[in-house]
Amino acid sequence: MEPLVQVRDLKVSFVSKDATVNAVNGIDFDLAPRETLCVLGESGSGKSVMLRSLMRLNPPRKTVMSGTMRIDGQDVIAASERQLADLRGGVVSMIFQEPMTALDPVFKIGTQIAETIVRHEGTSRAEAERRALELLELVQIPSARQRLDAYPFELSGGLRQRAVIAMALSCRPKLLLADEPTTALDATVQIQILLLLRRLQQELGMGVIFVTHDLGVAGEIADRIAVMYAGRFIEEGPTGALMRGPLHPYTQGLLGATVHPGMRGERLVTIPGAPPDLERLPQGCAFAPRCSQAEPACLTEVPAVRRPCSDRAARCVRVADAV
Repeated sequence: MEPLVQVRDLKVSFVSKDATVNAVNGIDFDLAPRETLCVLGESGSGKSVMLRSLMRLNPPRKTVMSGTMRIDGQDVIAASERQLADLRGGVVSMIFQEPMTALDPVFKIGTQIAETIVRHEGTSRAEAERRALELLELVQIPSARQRLDAYPFELSGGLRQRAVIAMALSCRPKLLLADEPTTALDATVQIQILLLLRRLQQELGMGVIFVTHDLGVAGEIADRIAVMYAGRFIEEGPTGALMRGPLHPYTQGLLGATVHPGMRGERLVTIPGAPPDLERLPQGCAFAPRCSQAEPACLTEVPAVRRPCSDRAARCVRVADAV
């Protein structure tokens, strides 16, 4: 089966008069239809930049991109503005971390969803408004008909996030990008949103790339996890296998610093230090200055991707390739 998403050697830098920030430093991955890939990592690791790059949403004047990105067979980097306008919303949709930045405060919820449907599918206004109501019901917004005429500020945070999800799904996209969509929500609403996304993905047959720093969220929603550090994927694998046996010291540190049942009275093991400055990345492995298992070779060159088995990968000299 042809991958829905193919990314090869993606690099993204932000260039200004004062500095060059190397936010993404060579990423390769595929995503199959109906698959959910969760990208994990600390703040500043390049997760959101990578996600926005898939729709070319980073500031065009300051952004330098290289590599290959293909979504549903279309070359995203080479796409014209007209092609991008058709791609965004029609083939690829995005749920942003803060729904108030994705919703226009001066237009009603129903108007914003209907506008998207009219733009991409060319339906009549009446048909688009009917579909908008169906979408609000699909994402389980109570009193959906009344909410069509509500402004964003009249809804709670959880309802606004559901409205953003409805808008993202309005044109039945093949790929859904979710940038920490549950971070600002309380735990009860967070679980509801995660279960809703998982159900809608199966019903609509979408591929999903979900960015988070929460291991619990990743375990709940992902088929596969990619751990990101300093703009690179430093470990990839199926969710269960990666959670049970992390290969990279950074992934081991993330799991060790996570609260889970049965830890009462135990101390959390933290990762020392801080993520590297993306303006001045170290010569070798970016995690080496924080790693208790670092070897001299870690300080001289970036570790190659090693594959101990067919579905696992890690950038670490301590991981052995399959023979």
